[in-house]
Amino acid sequence: MSLCISFINALNEWVGKLISWLTLAMVITTFSVVVLRYLFDSGWIALQESVTYMHSLVFMLGAAYTLKHDGHVRVDILYQRFSPKTRAIIDALGALLLLLPVSGFIIWSSWHYVSESWQVLEGSRHSGGLPGLFLLKSCIIAMAVLLILQGIAMFLQNLMIIIGNDKGAS
Repeated sequence: MSLCISFINALNEWVGKLISWLTLAMVITTFSVVVLRYLFDSGWIALQESVTYMHSLVFMLGAAYTLKHDGHVRVDILYQRFSPKTRAIIDALGALLLLLPVSGFIIWSSWHYVSESWQVLEGSRHSGGLPGLFLLKSCIIAMAVLLILQGIAMFLQNLMIIIGNDKGAS
């Protein structure tokens, strides 16, 4: 069980750290777009779209990393006062009853949308835009899969705390 948890945590840690570099790339690209537009009266649609693509990737593929690090918004007025075991029960139920079903629903509801995009190898609607919109849309499913994996790891970690064997939880 702890090997599974460690693998999922390592995967989402790696994806999150890799994707985090896109924030620097977004800043540099946005700066370049502004310089090109206002200093040289020039611009490229593909360069502008790349900022949107990078932002989408950071948001979608970074969601599980953020979940792993407990960085999502939480109303913890009561939660912080509970014992570690009670918090583990709440977190395990939250993963099992909310996170996993919602992530599964995201996959189910977006599958047709993404597959239609793949069928036509959808690209930008703008002339000179980026060609791989179908790849970006695929990240919707990738996001949900990463969230499901992290939800499984969270559930298992909390289950280990509940049963009193939290040595392997990391």
